[in-house]
Amino acid sequence: MRHRMKREMVALVLVLAAILAVFLVRLWKTTVDANGSAPAEPFRIAGSLYYVGANNVSAFLVTGPEGHVVLDGGYPNTGPMIIASIAQLGFDIKDVKVLLNSIPRRDHAGGLAGLQQASSAKLWASESSAGVIASGGDDPDIALPIRTLVQIGILGFPPARVDHRFKDGETIRVGPIALTAHVTGGSTRGCTSWSFPVRDGERVLNVVSACPLEGAPLGMRYPEQRADIERSVRVLRSLPADIWVTSSSRSWSRYRKFVASKTAKNPVDAFIDPEGYRAYIDTAEAEFRQGKVH
Repeated sequence: MRHRMKREMVALVLVLAAILAVFLVRLWKTTVDANGSAPAEPFRIAGSLYYVGANNVSAFLVTGPEGHVVLDGGYPNTGPMIIASIAQLGFDIKDVKVLLNSIPRRDHAGGLAGLQQASSAKLWASESSAGVIASGGDDPDIALPIRTLVQIGILGFPPARVDHRFKDGETIRVGPIALTAHVTGGSTRGCTSWSFPVRDGERVLNVVSACPLEGAPLGMRYPEQRADIERSVRVLRSLPADIWVTSSSRSWSRYRKFVASKTAKNPVDAFIDPEGYRAYIDTAEAEFRQGKVH
């Protein structure tokens, strides 16, 4: 009898601990979503490239005469804000023909399903990212306890239909818009950096949207991760970049550059930062060599 009561007490404690853990994770998720998806003023970066993301998570609009491209969707609740930002800039979400993604995680792919529904755009993703996006975040490389929370919907996101899967080096075109995919794994297997030109008056500027160069949170680990990071460093270093951005708006100093553009003789000049791009890669590589795979 005594052993039975002890087992029942242990079982009760475990159940209560699980309930508390789920509650705390939900609370954390709500707080992170709210902070990360706080509104930010949309603005032109250069030529046909615009910022339409949130305070902490980036999203970009590339416009063209035959339709537009949106890169990244932010959190699940960021989608409506992105749509509103596109409208504020004078464009229509229904003219968006292609959706692209950098990292297939909740904070960058969570809003893709809503954007897809509003625009009827075709969603392109890398081979490794496609399944994660289509499943609402269920990535087999995530550590099992966290993956379980994704699978039961606590840390997942609305699944989006992936219409096309691209290969490394493929160029996605919408009329004159041409974005080249560079699968630069490390944060996830299929994380994709993008390079593309934009015109500012008489000059053509090279833009790079760069993947993070470190392991992702959520216990993300896979056997080829270190080799992927080494390759990604080489690939990003080989790309010419006048303007560079990332999926995290703080990493590329979105707000500082936006403020500087307000008083610059040519607002575009505030975003031209090849030195910052090289420093971003150098810092990430140095941390990697020191064994800092976060």
